[in-house]
Amino acid sequence: MAERLITLASERGFAQWMATGKLLRGWVLAEQGQGEAGIAQMDQGMAAYRATGSQLGLPHYLALLAEAYAKVGHTEVPGEALAEALLVVHRTGGRYCEAELYWLKVELLRWQSRESGSQPVPTQGEVEAWLCQALDLARQQGAKLIELRAARRLSALWQQQGKRTAACDLLAPIYGWFTEGFDTADLQEAKALLEELS
Repeated sequence: MAERLITLASERGFAQWMATGKLLRGWVLAEQGQGEAGIAQMDQGMAAYRATGSQLGLPHYLALLAEAYAKVGHTEVPGEALAEALLVVHRTGGRYCEAELYWLKVELLRWQSRESGSQPVPTQGEVEAWLCQALDLARQQGAKLIELRAARRLSALWQQQGKRTAACDLLAPIYGWFTEGFDTADLQEAKALLEELS
């Protein structure tokens, strides 16, 4: 799909969509295990996208870029990308991916702690606040997958704090909402956590 988008955008002179295609092609490469090649494509796409001056979709693309960088072990760029994404969200009011940004913020902390013990560690209260924010926003937007992800992380945190009943009460109804996709990592991890909690 990204290749087709790049071809069509190039033929028609649509710079914004050509940049989007490069970003998406890079993200696909990164997801397929070609992290450095994917990041190089994403960086090119991001530079081209910024050159258009568009803000439409920028927070989402920054989130994808942050995730790709984090997966290959870079720790500074993801934090900067997520911080910029949140600034754009608040400046423009385009909140469609805001819940995902807060969830990614917590995931980034997990990736950073695996890569390096020298990163500043947020308090459990800060992590809980970000997850609650992601959960609330996902509920408002009807973004069930992000709601599940945030609830799973929050439930795991509550489990560590000895709040097993609250953790189960939070996660069970969200997991129960799904009627398909049970072979996906998100639902399998939620199911495994529910089994631990019960």
